[in-house]
Amino acid sequence: MRAWQQPETIIVHEQFWTAQAKFADIVLPATTALEREDIGSASNDGFIIAMPQHLAPLAASQSDYAIFAALAQRLGFADRFTEGRDERQWLAAIYDQARPRAAEQGITLPDFETFWASGKLEYPLPDTPQVLLQAFRDDPEAAPLTTPSGRIELFSQTVADYGYAEAPGFAWWDPDEYQAQQQEKQQWPLHLLSSQPRTRLHSQYDHGRISQQTKIAGREPLWMHPDDASPRGIGENSIVKVFNARGAVLAGVHLTRDIRPGVVQMSTGAWYDPLEQDGELPLDKHGNPNVLTRDCGSSRLGQGCSAQTCFVDIALYSQRLPAITAWQPPEFVHWPAE
Repeated sequence: MRAWQQPETIIVHEQFWTAQAKFADIVLPATTALEREDIGSASNDGFIIAMPQHLAPLAASQSDYAIFAALAQRLGFADRFTEGRDERQWLAAIYDQARPRAAEQGITLPDFETFWASGKLEYPLPDTPQVLLQAFRDDPEAAPLTTPSGRIELFSQTVADYGYAEAPGFAWWDPDEYQAQQQEKQQWPLHLLSSQPRTRLHSQYDHGRISQQTKIAGREPLWMHPDDASPRGIGENSIVKVFNARGAVLAGVHLTRDIRPGVVQMSTGAWYDPLEQDGELPLDKHGNPNVLTRDCGSSRLGQGCSAQTCFVDIALYSQRLPAITAWQPPEFVHWPAE
């Protein structure tokens, strides 16, 4: 929260009142997939879907393309951004770029207008599943990899030469790093694993019925072994405070022996819903475990996510439960026209 107060202005384009939108200074309302045109497809689907606009944009919302085209116009480089194409023309151009690639795989795609009129194209998937590095596995000499040796390498001199302490040329934990981890564990005795959720995609549709059915008193569920819960006075469906030096969240407890003692689990994706407390770090009253994990990339080389694991402690939350406000929009103030 303090970090987001450092930039002079934060501008986002959003469809919903996410935490990102709530903390921004300016929100440019973007249309949903029903309010604009698009193409839907993924590499393993076996079909391409035409997505025509079904609804007029709500209020003053615009498509992402329209938003950025308007910004480019104000900044003086609209021609370079749009290349003279509107949204439909860009869809046609992107589709046409895919046609020769499809032909290389024995798939014949009709022209764009035929595709758009039909609404859907289906094509057969390969009879045999894709095997990673198939040609290399069949004949390493005839189909070498793009590594310096042409083979799978457990050590990279290129990576080692960067000199990044957190990204050596091979995967190995320094004993000092391990010792620091053990010291943290002594202070925070429970190992928290934050996995992907089963009832939503990341944070999408967290407010939906399926995700809400898993909540405990409106909080994200936390799996905990009975042996860890009993000495803390925690029972099934208890509301607890999960905390470490980085912050604290509320969660609802599900007791299970399917998780080993000393380990607890929460899914990511509960919308961030902070409760400011005098003299303390904000308490996320909804249960977003990212409040507790390290806020850093896996390395300067990869910048992958490293937020799935940390150490915490847990205590029964005996105060009055604060209301969940994660999905409530801010109050709108209508300024008089100048």
